[in-house]
Amino acid sequence: MNNHPPALLLLEDGTLFKGLALGKIGTMGGEICFNTGMTGYQEIYTDPSYFGQIVVNTNAHIGNYGVQLETEEESAGVTISGMVCNSFSNVFSRKQADFSLQTYFEKANVVGISEVDTRQLVRHVREKGVMNAIISSEILDVEELMTRLKELPNMDGLELSSVVCTKEPYFMGDEAQSRWRVAVMDYGIKKSILLNLTQRGCYCKVFPAKTPAEEVLAWNPDGFFISNGPGDPSAMPYAVAQVKTFLETGKPIFGICLGHQILALASGIATYKMHHGHRGLNHPVKNYLTGLCEITSQNHGFAVNPDEVAQHPDVEVTHVNLNDHTIEGIRRKDKSAFSVQYHPEASPGPHDSRYLFDDFAKLLEEAEAVVM
Repeated sequence: MNNHPPALLLLEDGTLFKGLALGKIGTMGGEICFNTGMTGYQEIYTDPSYFGQIVVNTNAHIGNYGVQLETEEESAGVTISGMVCNSFSNVFSRKQADFSLQTYFEKANVVGISEVDTRQLVRHVREKGVMNAIISSEILDVEELMTRLKELPNMDGLELSSVVCTKEPYFMGDEAQSRWRVAVMDYGIKKSILLNLTQRGCYCKVFPAKTPAEEVLAWNPDGFFISNGPGDPSAMPYAVAQVKTFLETGKPIFGICLGHQILALASGIATYKMHHGHRGLNHPVKNYLTGLCEITSQNHGFAVNPDEVAQHPDVEVTHVNLNDHTIEGIRRKDKSAFSVQYHPEASPGPHDSRYLFDDFAKLLEEAEAVVM
């Protein structure tokens, strides 16, 4: 670590942390958030839902198993704006790794900082809430950094899905061997979600975020998947309009994370920005339909308004977070549509919730039987 130059992390409220540079030498800013996962850092860094954010890894050691490109990328590359950790390792022990995390960040132009007291930092964010921050290993003048920090946009009201999504439609799965055609709205989708769909007999056509609903319907899908993604769902009226149109078809709909929030908005239920969000691999969620609890992987900074769900005649809560009682799942009583706030595909995380992909397949099967 002695070869790494000094770096600064400055928060919007003026709190300053000093440490050592990692990754590319430079300056990057974004909304700071923390992830409590003990493994899976590469999957976190390539999750499009983190676009525009600086991720604080609460696990003490980061980089010690290197980077594996073939199996652990959740998108085309790194999407985070920056990374903060305590102990950063330049060396790795895994034989299957392609190279070090340091090399990976250098290639991806990611600026980071290590040797930070992440416990102190996380306690601060939990108390004060998420806020913008800036990391620099080239500018050590705090006043200049604050000037740059003030120029950063606030995540509240920011639309980012159209930035990170695919620019052209593409297909996943084997058309000849698949049972159903599923239209996937890419608001920042993870590769592991598509894999879970294709493993259950879905042939997926992945559409760019702002594709007109009429173009999606022209493909004649059997169902719709509404993906995860970054930014504020209330800043996506185009997505809300799409899902409203999909609901009118009566065909099955499954939404995850941002997709959960979009389904709520399409149903007339508001969303709100959380104090510091949920990000990690260990969030307990209760399934009201089965009475069982599952440990879930989560990454979100917005949530669905519980009071408006309670007052909605056609929407019911299916899952709730046992830590803070926020809504983790809803379903439409009058439509074949449901969603969850967390990530059943995990990657990284426990696989307790992968049954939800089976539930979606059952809805597709039931709809198929009605048509026949």
